[in-house]
Amino acid sequence: MAKVVAISACLLGEVCRYDGTDNLNEALLNRLQNEGATLVGFCPEDDAYGTPRPTMDLVETPQGIRAISNATGEDLSAPIEAYAKAFFDAHPEVTLFIGKDRSPSCGVCSAKCYDGAKMLISTSATGLMAQEAKHRGIEAVDAETYLAKADV
Repeated sequence: MAKVVAISACLLGEVCRYDGTDNLNEALLNRLQNEGATLVGFCPEDDAYGTPRPTMDLVETPQGIRAISNATGEDLSAPIEAYAKAFFDAHPEVTLFIGKDRSPSCGVCSAKCYDGAKMLISTSATGLMAQEAKHRGIEAVDAETYLAKADV
């Protein structure tokens, strides 16, 4: 049975990044195609806030790590977390999560996290959607890491 991979939609070439562009990664897509993977794209930020949209960062707060708007300071986490839960509930067949590196939603171990004063405290944080994948026991990896791995 072919593996089912949840993959950041921007990596598939969908125009859903905050700035209205994509992160098409043909090398990654070719590798996954050669592995016979079934791809299921996702973008919680586009779903919740549309494209283009103001940027957000992960910030450590008394309520935990939250996605905070750089434009308004508003906590944008709830719709992203709700999307992640609904996505994985709708796709229980997913066995691998490939997220866009450094994304506050999709980065697996490469997102930046700041303290309340916007001082950088980590460059290896996990984005909100990736957190849900890991919570459910789904193997999760950043796209650049997956592509750099030796053939599996």
